[in-house]
Amino acid sequence: MTDELAALEERIGYQFEDPTLLRRALTHGSQALAQGEIGYERLEFLGDRVLGLAISDMLYHRYPAEPEGDLAVRLNGLVRAETCAAVARDLKIGDALWMTKGEDKAGARDRGSILADACEAVIAALYLDGGISVARTFIEAWWSPLLEAMKAPPRDAKTVLQEWAQANKKGLPAYAAVGRSGPDHAPEFQIELSVKGLAPVKAVGPSKRAAEQAAAEMLLAREGIEI
Repeated sequence: MTDELAALEERIGYQFEDPTLLRRALTHGSQALAQGEIGYERLEFLGDRVLGLAISDMLYHRYPAEPEGDLAVRLNGLVRAETCAAVARDLKIGDALWMTKGEDKAGARDRGSILADACEAVIAALYLDGGISVARTFIEAWWSPLLEAMKAPPRDAKTVLQEWAQANKKGLPAYAAVGRSGPDHAPEFQIELSVKGLAPVKAVGPSKRAAEQAAAEMLLAREGIEI
């Protein structure tokens, strides 16, 4: 892992005082179970909050005239799993992940949900090792281009579907969890989406929220409704 960690530190632009923090941020649950190590889940939990705070502060100062609702939509778009996974791919975090051979052969190294979790864990490792200024410098470097590209508050599929359903007197869309599969460190949730007068759809995702968004996107596409 030494070469991969050093290469990732160079891409991040920061050398850790405690390199075990970075190693833990890159330890997949499968490897943690196999070796009795601590995986990245706790760091991911912390990193998610650090990222949210940093992005919220950036948005607050960049858009002083925008209402809370628009800021919240921008925030959701910038901290969602898909965005974190995209940053992780740009950083080649997958190359440095520590996991079992079985998970590696199964494609876990490039799985979006795992990359997103690892990205948040790396943010937490930066925060714990160097403080909020180090974590914020990293976040500003990698998220500022994404913020610049966001010319207007994005509209997510669930919001668009809800607005369309209410405008067409179909009530609120109903999301129901109908299944869960996979190990605890890489679960897959199945969601069924129902809208009055329309055939239901089912979608899967690494979290209930992601599965709900996927289901909403599927239904909108089927009905020819643009986001």
